[in-house]
Amino acid sequence: MRRRFWVLYVAALAVFLLTPCAFEPAYGQAQPLPGPDVPAIYQRLLAQIDNISVFDNHGHPGFSNDPDVDAMQISADSSAPFRLRDDNDEMLGAARKLFDYPYSDFSPAHLKWLADRKTEEQKKLGNGYFSHILDQLGIETAVANRVSMPAYLDPARFRWVYFVDYFLFPFDSQRLEARDPDQKLNVPLERKLLAGAVSQKSAGQMPSDLHSYLKFITGVVQENKAAGCVGIKFEIAYFRSLHFDDPPEERAAAIYAKYRSGGEPDHADYRDFQDFIFRYLLREAGRLHLPVQIHTAVGGGDYFRLQDGNVLGLENVLRDPRYENVTFDLLHGGFPYDREAIWLAARKNVYLDSSLMGIFVYPDAFHRILRQWLETFPDKIVFGSDAFPLSAAIGVEEGYWLALESARTALAAALAEMVSEHEISEKKALEMAHAYLHDTAAKLYGSSK
Repeated sequence: MRRRFWVLYVAALAVFLLTPCAFEPAYGQAQPLPGPDVPAIYQRLLAQIDNISVFDNHGHPGFSNDPDVDAMQISADSSAPFRLRDDNDEMLGAARKLFDYPYSDFSPAHLKWLADRKTEEQKKLGNGYFSHILDQLGIETAVANRVSMPAYLDPARFRWVYFVDYFLFPFDSQRLEARDPDQKLNVPLERKLLAGAVSQKSAGQMPSDLHSYLKFITGVVQENKAAGCVGIKFEIAYFRSLHFDDPPEERAAAIYAKYRSGGEPDHADYRDFQDFIFRYLLREAGRLHLPVQIHTAVGGGDYFRLQDGNVLGLENVLRDPRYENVTFDLLHGGFPYDREAIWLAARKNVYLDSSLMGIFVYPDAFHRILRQWLETFPDKIVFGSDAFPLSAAIGVEEGYWLALESARTALAAALAEMVSEHEISEKKALEMAHAYLHDTAAKLYGSSK
């Protein structure tokens, strides 16, 4: 009996081992090269991706004459990457889709036609204008990084994330402004925002000591949360390195006491104070359940320092267990350090946003970035447009369109290659697409549906 059992067992095992694919996974072993089926898979996926409702994790919606679109400015004579220049004909697609643009170029006269057409639409739609733009593009919800929210952005469609960098500039700053023309332009703007907040809260008088200043910061953040703010935003990489040390409160208190009423801190004092305030804001964001968006990439302006924007400067903060209750949203995914940045998302509270890439780089380069991210931590990446009003004619509307067109095609290309190489099934590819374009960001900031 036992001998017969073993004979049957060996026979069955031989049949199993000799049967093709009997020991392979259900979807097959991953392969190193895509096959000839990529174009067909791409078309199938793209058709479905085009119908996914989008959650835009990051943008600056508003009109070109609205000063609250951003806390900073980019000098008008700064260099612009090719895709954001007036002679990039890609934007014609946006103008045609959104405004029935009848021309094949962007001559000055034709740009005036486009600006006038937008003015007509704005008068007709009133405060529903930007919601109408979202509807045309398939964007369900968009995060608005702004100083304040205007009446013309419907809070049911636009989530507000508030700039907090100005809390890091309470002292005289002539040394900081002397670094380069961009600093000379923008440091005073941060100081002006702080002065406005101080004027509202304490009759124009800076709080008397560090404890009072921290209480003032908390009060502003809490007030903005009550007004609908769903997160806080740092653009601090435009001003200094993203590496933040951990000075004790006593050190920060002494610096505040010394310079509150005048005088300018030296470089070391200002940096230590900023390090302390940055970390204080992280703690408050965690306590108030507000995600923290941080600019981590190349920036606008001819004097932006890549070494300051290097996302790896944040590693000591992101891996600090004291901030496990803080949700970090790393805007622009560290570009051009995107390959390194995805490994920071190993921390459960760290997410990468792909905004800026869809308007700076073309889909071919973008799909390679997305593919690496999808193959590493696909549940930790989100779409963002970084749409910004460049002028009265080429504005946020075209930025939304360009970023989305780039993202949808790049995403479909990356996933098609992964399917062709047997890394994932088409079903899994669409799950990843939904997560990237909508679901993950909606969990962080709240969907309108």
